[in-house]
Amino acid sequence: MMTKFIFVTGGVLSSVGKGILTSSIGKMLQVRGYSVSAVKIDPYVNVDAGTMNPYMHGEVYVTDDGGETDLDLGHYERFLDINIPKFNNITTGQVYASVIEKERKGEYLGRCVQIIPHVTDEIKSRIRTAAKMAKCDILLVEIGGTVGDIESLPFFEAVRQMRLEEGYDDTLFIHLALVPILDVTKEQKSKPFQHSVQELRRIGIQPDILVARCRISLDESVKKKISLFGSVPYEAVFTSYDVDNIYMLPMELDRQGMGEYIVKRLSLNNKVPDWNNWNSIVASFKEPQKIVKIAMCGKYTKLADSYVSIIEALKHAGAKVGVTPHLEWIETTVFEKDPSATSTLENYDGIMVLPGFGARGTEGKIMAIKFAREHKIPFLGICFGFQLAVVEFARSVLGYKNADTTEANPSTPHPVIDLLPEQKSVGALGGTMRLGAYKIFLEEGTLAHQLYGANEISERHRHRYEVNPNYWEALKEGGLVLSGFSYDKRRVEFIELPDHPFFLGTQAHPEFKSRPGKPSPPYLGFIKASAGMKIKVN
Repeated sequence: MMTKFIFVTGGVLSSVGKGILTSSIGKMLQVRGYSVSAVKIDPYVNVDAGTMNPYMHGEVYVTDDGGETDLDLGHYERFLDINIPKFNNITTGQVYASVIEKERKGEYLGRCVQIIPHVTDEIKSRIRTAAKMAKCDILLVEIGGTVGDIESLPFFEAVRQMRLEEGYDDTLFIHLALVPILDVTKEQKSKPFQHSVQELRRIGIQPDILVARCRISLDESVKKKISLFGSVPYEAVFTSYDVDNIYMLPMELDRQGMGEYIVKRLSLNNKVPDWNNWNSIVASFKEPQKIVKIAMCGKYTKLADSYVSIIEALKHAGAKVGVTPHLEWIETTVFEKDPSATSTLENYDGIMVLPGFGARGTEGKIMAIKFAREHKIPFLGICFGFQLAVVEFARSVLGYKNADTTEANPSTPHPVIDLLPEQKSVGALGGTMRLGAYKIFLEEGTLAHQLYGANEISERHRHRYEVNPNYWEALKEGGLVLSGFSYDKRRVEFIELPDHPFFLGTQAHPEFKSRPGKPSPPYLGFIKASAGMKIKVN
């Protein structure tokens, strides 16, 4: 059949939960036997998320094909267990760049290039191309931001036009908005939701389904009011309320009748949903679990969304072995101000040193790594954390005073971490790192090989710096195990220490391929070691 389109919009405020809702809708359709994919529209003028500080927009999620995308693509991949291409993250920057390029080439010759139809046509073309590439039954399209934002208006206009062009039975609009609860009266207030729907209707879109984001299920009276003022049937109003873990939401919404309503509204065959596999995954998060304390050492620790894929990967690993990771965030600049503060790390079962760019907090991260190494506390270093583990080893074990990464100290006498050769001539920052999935060869008999149970693997990357090949031999002679290499043997991908309960660093970002029920091997090994469990071959 031809692809049908579901458009998800949000109101009242941003970060209301559209990504999780979109993923949940996809899962409700998937368990009914339909193939789905998802697109995230971001109205910012950046071409992609790659140049943004995580405090601005959360983590940068990396796709297999090297896209630096919005974190919601990570939610889609984890819920739906599919790989989504970078093309499926559409931004204002991409749209306008394409339109301007066409204008410069003369493709609009003789015409005045305008928002309507030229920009909206470009948006529609990208959405339809994503559907053709995915060859899916239903394409979910999430429009970022909040209805009423100036920058999102061209996107709302484009999808409004798609309703006319694709037809009523092949398009569906779902609007999610906040229903706050007043602390004083404990009332659920629907007025912000009503205004949000009115704004959506003002620009020409009448939603088919309304979803209230609220801490608890909607009162019947509030649900009736939303139905009345939102001009949708009572049975088309649902609640996305707080759940113990996000993977429960698809089943909760389906229990409210949302899946069945969507199928009926899109004139699809209402196949019997098979929740068995997903239910077992969700149940693994709910069973009584041992708690392990993990020190999360980084520089963007004030916003958990900066590391959302890492958080989920740790949860996936914990659920697999009946362990609950209790994460405590540590801004590593505190160690730089007071080195004695590193002694607090002895209270943790495991220590992670997180990714990040720039010099701030670097010395504090190195102190945390040294503490983990010397006190035999399970350690996992990701990307920059991996690189700084090499720096710490070079300083403390090899005796290379002032060894460093040239990212933090360009004039270091011992550049054990240096810029990739192909990066030295790069001028632009956006989209120029070593990005996406690359094959990795693992050395037999190593911890990395044991964790993956394979000689060859593939993991996603996002970096400009690497372990300097001029120091490989010295590092190995000093006792550091270089356990994984790029497939061409030009780059070190994994390091480890053999005389340690668990000391592993990787240049890759294995968290991007972790899935509920299918945890990433390094994260699974780290959680097992932190819980005092024996590490077995995957």
